[in-house]
Formats: sequence, C-alpha cells, structure tokens
Amino acid sequence: MPDVFQSLVGNLMVPTILFFVLGLVAAVLRSDLSIPEGAAKFMSLYLLLAIGFKGGNSLAGHGLQADVFAALGAGLVLSFLIPFAAFGLLRVMTRLNAMNAAAVAGHYGSISIVTFVAASSLLELTGLAADGFMVAVAAAMEVPAILSALWIAHRFGAAGGGGHVPLRELLANGSIVLLAGAFLIGAVTRDKGMEMIAPFVVTPFTGILCLFLLDMGLSAGRSLMRNRQMLSPGLFAFGLLMPVIGAGFALCLGVLIGLGTGSLFLLMVLAASASYIAVPAAMKIALPQAEAGIYLTLSLGVTFPFNITLGLPLYLWLAGLV
Repeated sequence: MPDVFQSLVGNLMVPTILFFVLGLVAAVLRSDLSIPEGAAKFMSLYLLLAIGFKGGNSLAGHGLQADVFAALGAGLVLSFLIPFAAFGLLRVMTRLNAMNAAAVAGHYGSISIVTFVAASSLLELTGLAADGFMVAVAAAMEVPAILSALWIAHRFGAAGGGGHVPLRELLANGSIVLLAGAFLIGAVTRDKGMEMIAPFVVTPFTGILCLFLLDMGLSAGRSLMRNRQMLSPGLFAFGLLMPVIGAGFALCLGVLIGLGTGSLFLLMVLAASASYIAVPAAMKIALPQAEAGIYLTLSLGVTFPFNITLGLPLYLWLAGLV
C-alpha cells in the first residue's frame, strides 16, 4: 500500500498539475490573479497545434496498421456508449429531469482536449511513450457522444423546440480543425517538418502548459464558487464518480485491443474527461431547454479539477498495473 501511495503522489508532484492547483487556490482566496484573454487564447491555439503536430509526426513513423483502427474503433464505441451509462447513473443519483440528465450525459461521452494535453505532458515528464494516433482518437471522440445525448433526450424527455444535430458546426469547431489540421501536417512533413519547428513545438511546450493550466485552475475555481448552489450532493458525487467509471470502461477495452501503457492511459483519460467547449455549444443549439449552469459547472468546476489533480495520477497508476 505505501508503494501505491508513493506512486500516486509521485505522479501528482509535477509542475503542470501543481500550477493548476495554484489556480484553484487563488480562485478560492478570491485573488485578483488573472491571465489576459488574448494570452489565454494564444496558449490554447499553441497547445492544440503542438500536440496535433507531434501526434501526426509520430503516426508517420508508425504507419496505418491494424492497431490504429482498433484504437479509433474503441474511442468511437466509448464515446457512443458512455452517455447511456452516465444518463442511467444520473437518474439514480440525482433528481435531474430527463432533458438535463441527457445534456449532462453528453458531456461525459465527449472529451476535454485540455485534459488530454495535460495527460500527454505527464507521460513525457514520467518518460513513458504513447502512440501518435491517440491524437486522432481524441478528435474522433468529440461528436458521437452528442448524437447519443440527443437520442436520449428525444427518447426520454420532451425535447421540443430544439435544433437538429449541428454536425457541420461541430466539425468546423476551431479546436477540432486546428488539432486535425496540425495532425495531418505533422504526418505529411514527417521528420523534416519536426526538425524545422521542434524549437517551437517541443522546447517551450511544458512551460506554456503550466501557464495555461494556471488559467484553467482560476476559471474552474471561480466557476465552482459562483455556481456551487446548483450542485446537489448527488450531482457533485456523480461528477467525481463518472470519470472513474469511464476510465474503467476504457481500461477494459484498451487491454482487450492490446494498447501499450502510455496509449492505454490516454484512452482512459479521454473516456474519463468531460467536454466544456464543443458539447456545451452543441447543447445550446440542440437542447436549449437544458440548464447550462448545471452541465458547465459539473464538467468544468467538478470533473475537470478532479481529473487534473487526482484522476491523472490514478489512471496512470492503473494503466501501469496491466
């Protein structure tokens, strides 16, 4: 047991996670610390570009093999099915109506790209490698959960007045376009391209991620403080339990298809994270009756901090066990 504790603490004691904790603490203390909006936007674009390019470059050396398609298939299955598990759990643990439960469930089938980037950085800091195609898996898992959530809403709730599934808007989402585009550029330019821009996408990556996660810690903490009255005990417990359940599903599926430790960890992180960018935008269009304050506070104020501070070390330890 002491070895388990030491392993978890060791994975937690890295600059990226600690800077996020600093942001949370600053928010709770009501500090005036802030990151300029323009700087935060630049850091977001930079991280998406860097992680996408490095993933495409890694895939170019790996090639399109059966394990690539197996991982993509696993990601799609998880993204489709997790909302159903989340919806059932919400109906048992909370008093949310079907409409709001469906909207929340959709967030947990989709992914948080910031959590994925933080997980990739944690792998680098601990010296573990992951397959480059996991970036493609992340991009593929953005949309299917929304389809599942809308089906649940129309099947179990009175989803009148909502729009159609905004597929074009989702696929044109800036984060997806940049992530997928950088991935393709990295795959096409291969080693020559990496050699040209390595000083930009490799050397400053961890430092910029620390600043970005400091800003995310501030945002998550302030969101939680501002909307904490919306979180019933059952809803708060769901926000902590559902990531672990999603990671457990991914662990089983990842072992089944033979993923290595690093890639298995990233698949678990993708299944454990909750979207707070793409899915909220989709829910606002397709399910306007759902309470944005509930699903945003839950995904950004509860699940995101849990994953960054405790979830990532836990998932990495579990992936290492198998």
